[in-house]
Amino acid sequence: MRFLPALFLFFFIDYYAFQAFVTVSADWSREGKTALFTLYWMIPIIAIGLTYAFATGAAQQWKKSTFTLVRTTVTLTYFSKFFIILILMFGDIGQMFLSIYESIVGYQGFTFGRSALLSKVAIGVGAFPFITLLYGMLRNKYRYKIYPTTVDIPDLPPALDGLKIIQISDIHSGSFTRKEPVRLAIEMINEQQPDLVFFTGDLVNSIAREMDPFIDVFDKIKSRYGIFSILGNHDYGDYVRWESAEAKAQNFEKLKRTHRLLGWDLILNGNRMIQINGEKVAIIGVENYSAKGRFAKYGNLEKAYEGTEGAELKLLLSHDPSHWEDEVLEKFQDIQITFSGHTHGMQFGFEIPGWIKWSPIKYIYKQWAGLYKEGKQFLYVNRGFGFLGYPGRVGILPEITVMNLKKR
Repeated sequence: MRFLPALFLFFFIDYYAFQAFVTVSADWSREGKTALFTLYWMIPIIAIGLTYAFATGAAQQWKKSTFTLVRTTVTLTYFSKFFIILILMFGDIGQMFLSIYESIVGYQGFTFGRSALLSKVAIGVGAFPFITLLYGMLRNKYRYKIYPTTVDIPDLPPALDGLKIIQISDIHSGSFTRKEPVRLAIEMINEQQPDLVFFTGDLVNSIAREMDPFIDVFDKIKSRYGIFSILGNHDYGDYVRWESAEAKAQNFEKLKRTHRLLGWDLILNGNRMIQINGEKVAIIGVENYSAKGRFAKYGNLEKAYEGTEGAELKLLLSHDPSHWEDEVLEKFQDIQITFSGHTHGMQFGFEIPGWIKWSPIKYIYKQWAGLYKEGKQFLYVNRGFGFLGYPGRVGILPEITVMNLKKR
């Protein structure tokens, strides 16, 4: 019974949007109309079945890839129908006002409302996001891209000139349904022969065991001087209703063990001082720290920074890029580069290098993808390796950052 309001809402959306298809197909043959209408109403039937599967728990028995495909297709369909309805409502409201005007002046003009042209426009507007997002789901979610960048540091020791750093972020292993394309991405990383590899948080969606099927994939990453990792907001299990505090704590301990199984050095509000070509490099790692109130603050940069004063190069791993302006720039001006992730580039937008870079996430995060500079300090925001929610990407591809440090 608790799903009935949602079903009534879906039916309203389906019926209202259906009018556009009825109008457009008015001159079609009977066979053509039957095929169109059958195809149209298949999605609502699937939506009802999906709702029932949720209500009875049957969806838990589905294959993960099947469930993801069905859920996303239904969601995209109703998202697209929303735009169709907007156009139709515009026509209906226009026709209403036109009818009122005609009744007053006694003039009968053209029909403004459910014309074939308006219906075609409505269907076209609705089809665009459906096709685009469906393409992003089927084509782009595993379409890994190397984003090369060079950072010029004036006071970089000559021995560190040319240091190559790979960054990945936001794996969200609980969203993966395939292993082979992920293996190919790991091969892409190793082909770069990095000096350092950084992972900047969100290994899982919520539960540590989500990473279990992919340990034998990500443990193949190689780096000359080590692989260093931190936690993101999803790694704490805060988005799950645990049966007890002990269960949540056990999940967190398992997640930390997973980093060890991967061969990654997980840094929890601390640092690692390493020697590279005779120079001291400080790799500082903080737990999740966000300037946005909806995210918890576990990070303690003062604690993490302690003991790094003698390092010639200080590199900070901090999951949320809002940390950079909130604390790093003001209080820790000798940290040359901060590495972040978190935004995913919203998995939607468009980029033309050297011309434009846009995503809706820019209205939430000032620094959301790529390299930023303030004074002598740099921030790099990785676009994310995995995906969350929408199982795809449009315009913002999954990223492997390849950063080369240069002495200017």
